[in-house]
Parts: sequence; structure tokens; C-alpha cells
Amino acid sequence: MSLKLYVDSQFTSPYAISAFVALREKGLDFELETVDLEAGKNKELSYTGKALTGRVPCLVHNDFMLTESSAITEYLDEMFPAPEHRALYPVLPQKRAVARQIQAWVRSDLGALREERSTYTVFYRRAEQPLSPAAQAAADKLVRLAERVIDGPYLFGRWCIADTDLAVMLSRLVMNGDPVPQKLKDYVAHQWQRESLQDWLKNINLMPA
Repeated sequence: MSLKLYVDSQFTSPYAISAFVALREKGLDFELETVDLEAGKNKELSYTGKALTGRVPCLVHNDFMLTESSAITEYLDEMFPAPEHRALYPVLPQKRAVARQIQAWVRSDLGALREERSTYTVFYRRAEQPLSPAAQAAADKLVRLAERVIDGPYLFGRWCIADTDLAVMLSRLVMNGDPVPQKLKDYVAHQWQRESLQDWLKNINLMPA
């Protein structure tokens, strides 16, 4: 078995984080390769020949190639199922559906917040400007939803991949000092202590200054 994951060279893509964490949580050995998005390397044939949508992350499993992070996490959960490997999604269909709902939502909504509080501000340089009215409205929407679904350190009593995705989204506010209820700050802090996310941070620490 051969597994390779292509991620962005700055290690800021929240979607690459999700796929990376999924592989780590499954306990799978994989090769990590970076793609320089700023240089447009993801648009070159050498990459688009592997990545159907020309985006990161891209998972290569033997001769099968797959892009889009939620598709990757669902594929990994089916190909490497529990109990041999840690489950990425809740067992109960309703909870699994809610987890996928949250994943889809953080990828498709809150555009103004994602623009003004990019994950670059989470890992490298904090935002210098206050949120615009549009971004603040998105932040309020995020906080309202998070307060409804978060009750303790995990969404569903134990970790699932949606915890990582939601925590990274909330980190855009927490790391930039934007107002967030303490319950959500505690949730984010707990998620970032997870070994799989700490492993991601090691890649950033290894980057040259």
C-alpha cells in the first residue's frame, strides 16, 4: 500500500489540515509532498494530472487519486474502517450526518470571515484590521452555531473529524483576539492539543524563516 498527500507549501490550507489529521488519526503511514500555490504549481499539468480539481489536498492511494478534503476523509473512513483504525465519523447515522453537515457548512459559508481572517493569520501573522460588518456578521453566525452544537470538548462525546474542521474555523477568531465565548475558546484549545494537529504544526515550525 502506498499513500501520499499533497498539501500547500505554506501549510495554511484548512482543507489540507483536515486530510492530514484524518490520515494521522487512522494511524496510516503516508508521504507528504507540498505544492506551491502562489507559484501556480497546482495549475501545471504535472499536478492537474493527479489532482482532478487542481486543488489541495490531493490523496494518492496506490494508483487512485482524490481531491476535496471531505471526499478524502470519507474515503479514508470507508477504506480503513474501525475498529482496526480510529473512526473519523460518529457511528449513529444522524450524528454522522450532522458532522458532514458541519464540514460542508464551514467550506461553503462565511466567505467574508474566511477572507478577512485567513488561516495565514492563524499560523503566521495576526490580522491588523477589525472585522468589517460583513465579516462580523459571519463571525456572529459562526459563534451562534458553535454554541448550539458544542457541549464539552467534543461535538458528539468523542472526537470526530468535524471537530478539527470546526475548531480550525473558530481559530480564525480566537487566534486574532476577536470576541469569542470562553466555552468556545476552551473547545478550540482542547482540539489543538490533539497529537494529530500538533503534528501539523511541526511542519510549520520546520519551515525556514
